[in-house]
Amino acid sequence: DWINVIAITDSGEFVMIRQYRHGLRRTCYELPAGVVEDGEDPLYAAKRELLEETGFGGGEWTRLMTLSPNPSTNTNLTHCYLATGVQKQAEQHLDMGEDLSVHLLSPHKVKKLLADNEIMQALMAAPLWKYFATGL
Repeated sequence: DWINVIAITDSGEFVMIRQYRHGLRRTCYELPAGVVEDGEDPLYAAKRELLEETGFGGGEWTRLMTLSPNPSTNTNLTHCYLATGVQKQAEQHLDMGEDLSVHLLSPHKVKKLLADNEIMQALMAAPLWKYFATGL
């Protein structure tokens, strides 16, 4: 299973990352995300990944949705969380080979990225669209 996190700071900015994606041959804005290790609780994995990738943590956490990446061939799920009121707590602690940058974006900028098809990862676009559609 995987997780991703819509993380929003106390000041209302979205904590996003940018990294190069070889399949698309472009650098993309994405949500902090990662793998749920065997036996690991998805919420714990989400908090761990957010802190490792961005240095942000804390706040109030809720599960926003769970998605199936490809139900015709895969059994894994993506657990999508919303974390509000997150704060910078540490420096990034990236895995070997990870090369990503952290960006704080306004809600308007994130909506524009979605509308302009600049957030290409479907498992990240879906929870962002849900967030904006439901006015959470």
